[in-house]
Amino acid sequence: MKIILYLTVITLLITTVASDSAAPPYTNHTVGGSAGWFFNTSTNSSSTDYSKWAADQTFNLGDFLIFNTNTNQTVIQTFNETAYQKCDADDTSETDTSVYSGGNEIGKEVTFAVPLTIEGSNYFFSDTDDGVQCAQGMAFKINVKHGRGLPPSLNQPPPPPYVEPPPSNSDQSPPSTATTNQQERFYNGGERSGANMRMWVGVMFLFGLLVV
Repeated sequence: MKIILYLTVITLLITTVASDSAAPPYTNHTVGGSAGWFFNTSTNSSSTDYSKWAADQTFNLGDFLIFNTNTNQTVIQTFNETAYQKCDADDTSETDTSVYSGGNEIGKEVTFAVPLTIEGSNYFFSDTDDGVQCAQGMAFKINVKHGRGLPPSLNQPPPPPYVEPPPSNSDQSPPSTATTNQQERFYNGGERSGANMRMWVGVMFLFGLLVV
């Protein structure tokens, strides 16, 4: 019985290793090929047919999409099909949509490397010019397969939320050293009581001398 169990475990291990070996390697996909991710304002159309480009690719978890573009363009990655169909990311959330942009400098060449971390439908589009570029072809959808699964570098939990540290002692107000009226009354009263007692003792001493 033990021999059969050992053989079963070994068979499962061999099958797992063989399955991983058969899965395709992680791949970087350059979006649009040599055309890059651009919009031709002269023809009012995208630089290439991105949907056709995507149809010729096989995408797996852990792959990257490489967008060679410039700061005039944006890349929206979303799992929200409605946003994709509307070419509008305004009603999306951080949990289902990521926005890649190059900042305020106009026309500067940039490259966005977008990891594929969710299996199934992934949608990409440009929301530049209020979605006009998207409507004119700067959009595509892909189906991400499991492949080898996520590599360790992409399979990490998100960092814990930031917690504001407590204020340091230097930021706290020092304890007040000013005396209150009650303290003044106590101290002054104590002093006066002591003086009265010393005067009374002196009077009694003189009275005793006179009697003697």
